[in-house]
Amino acid sequence: MADGGRRRAYIGSFTAAGGPGIVTAAVTPDTGALKVLSGLNGVPDPSYLALSTDGDVLYAVSETAEGAVAAYRVTGDRPEPAGPPVAVDGNGPTHLAVHAGHVLTANYGSGSVTTVPLRADGSLASAPSGVLRHTGSGPHAPRQLGPHAHQVQPDPSGRWIVSVDLGTDSVRVCTLTDGALDVHREIALRPGSGPRHLAFHPDGTRAYILNELTPTLTVCRWDAEEGSLKPLNETQVLAGAPVGDAYPSGVVASPDGRFVWTATRGEDVLSTFAVEGDDLRLVGTVICGGHWPRDLAESGGFLYVANERSGEVTWFAVDPATGLPRYEGTIEVPAASCVIFG
Repeated sequence: MADGGRRRAYIGSFTAAGGPGIVTAAVTPDTGALKVLSGLNGVPDPSYLALSTDGDVLYAVSETAEGAVAAYRVTGDRPEPAGPPVAVDGNGPTHLAVHAGHVLTANYGSGSVTTVPLRADGSLASAPSGVLRHTGSGPHAPRQLGPHAHQVQPDPSGRWIVSVDLGTDSVRVCTLTDGALDVHREIALRPGSGPRHLAFHPDGTRAYILNELTPTLTVCRWDAEEGSLKPLNETQVLAGAPVGDAYPSGVVASPDGRFVWTATRGEDVLSTFAVEGDDLRLVGTVICGGHWPRDLAESGGFLYVANERSGEVTWFAVDPATGLPRYEGTIEVPAASCVIFG
């Protein structure tokens, strides 16, 4: 961890909407409070971020039509470029993950997942080693006319890579071999649901898929031996019918596995679920502290929300008995899109 173990938050934003690029903030462990340390306008629209395993290198997508990924050293209070950005041969990368010596990007516009090798020092190779192109569509026009990969991540066992595709109503389970992804199996979800993000339960036996086009969570059984995802049931993320727009964005499972939280844009709420075996029970909802919560993260017993349209990151303490969040504070970050911790 950089700077003698001091905790840091890294916040992505949309520069095209007035965002500062990548913001570094100090984290106060006792209160969860954030304090802005620096901003870096390195690449356009660094909307999603990920850290290397040792926490010394930060990776950012550039969510543009050209599509790129960039690497930064984070040994100080301001990230420093670790080489030039690398084109991902994909349109609109919205998410990325680091796994087995590679960075993988989920490219929403082109419906693909790109693999970029890492050098020994954590910098990016000069070109991708593979691009997995999704195929298919869904019934929702115009959002599902073709594939739209929205998230990519390894499973808890590290054996598999899963990619969530909003356009095809499916999750692909892949292997990573010789720098390229191969589809092991594709799991179909309810047509028109529009899966956006997936969070694994800490015990590695269940997964929670947040659906954007219908505000629901799909609970699945995950079998790491077989690389198999089995949908079990679907739960509404809101207590009642939406008043207007309702587009779920982020899903997080608590480290102890007792709760699951979601964020919903438009309704601008955080929902808390109690985990009851293979079922989820909605405990309640709270206002997210801003407008258009694009991303949700948990760290050190606090929840953090990147509110894109109101331009701030808010944080909440979590009631240990109920899991319900309690608003604690905010910092200004125009066009905030994600927050991660190192």
